[in-house]
Amino acid sequence: MIIVPLQAVPNQTVNVQLGGQYVILNVYEKFYGLFMDVYANGNLIVAGVICENLNRIVRDLYLGFLGDFIWIDNQGSTDPVYTGIGARYSLAYLETIDLNGEG
Repeated sequence: MIIVPLQAVPNQTVNVQLGGQYVILNVYEKFYGLFMDVYANGNLIVAGVICENLNRIVRDLYLGFLGDFIWIDNQGSTDPVYTGIGARYSLAYLETIDLNGEG
């Protein structure tokens, strides 16, 4: 598991290399929650996925993404909001080995 460094701002784009993939993450706050888009090697993997505590973002192998992401509430069990990113809420990249053979 790798914690992806993010800022406590309402909208951000992060470029990282994870699992041998060049990944672009768009994280943005809407009126009704925090959402994410995931791109890998220039291809859109998922878009507009709501961010919920401990709920996987990609979820499906057929999308061709190696690994997955989860949000972790470091102080409880609430869904993330941008004001707590980096302190209360962390975004974790789960490597294929973390997915118990599912990845």
